[in-house]
Amino acid sequence: MKNYFTHKFRNKSPLEIVGAIIFGTILITGLAILLGFIIMWLWNGLMPELFGLTTITYWQGVGLFILLKILLGGCGGGGKSSKKSKKECKTSSKKDFSKWRHYDTFWKEEGDTMFNEYIERKNKPTETNEPE
Repeated sequence: MKNYFTHKFRNKSPLEIVGAIIFGTILITGLAILLGFIIMWLWNGLMPELFGLTTITYWQGVGLFILLKILLGGCGGGGKSSKKSKKECKTSSKKDFSKWRHYDTFWKEEGDTMFNEYIERKNKPTETNEPE
C-alpha cells in the first residue's frame, strides 16, 4: 500500500493531498446518502406492491445495503467463502507500482524496436502445412 500512495502522490503538494482527502470524504459521504435514498425509493416503489411488504425508512435502506454487502461480498466474490477466493481477491486488488519506475527508460531504449518487431511478426504470412 505504501508503494501505491508513493506513486499516486508523487510530485503533489501537501495542500493537494489534503484537498484530495477532503474531496474523497465528501464524495463517499454523498454517495452513501444517495445510495440509502435509492435503496429506500426502490424498495418502497416495488416491494409493497409486488409482495405486500411494508415500506422502509432511509436508515433501514442503509442497513439493507450494508447487510447485502456483507452477505454478497465486497470484491465481486458473489458470496464465495473459500479461503482461496478471498486470498485471490485481496491480492488481485493490490497494485504493485514498483516495476513501473522502469517503464519510461524501457520505452526510450527498447520500446520502438520491440513494437516494430511485434508488428512485423503479426504481418508475416503464416505458413500452411499443405502437401505439395
